[in-house]
Amino acid sequence: MAHPKHRISQTRQAKRRTHYKIEAPNVSTCPTTGQPHLFHRAHWYEGKLYYKGKVVMEKETAEN
Repeated sequence: MAHPKHRISQTRQAKRRTHYKIEAPNVSTCPTTGQPHLFHRAHWYEGKLYYKGKVVMEKETAEN
């Protein structure tokens, strides 16, 4: 296993890490509800779970 011969300075280390940036997530708009959501993810809207613009599941409500 390789071991560094000299310590890497903080400046040199920071220069290398400047390219590690956080990226904004890709957001899509649902064609049915018009709500923004992440790509390839289901999302809840008004008690219904939507995926690819279709209702996949409805939230059950307890009625007494």
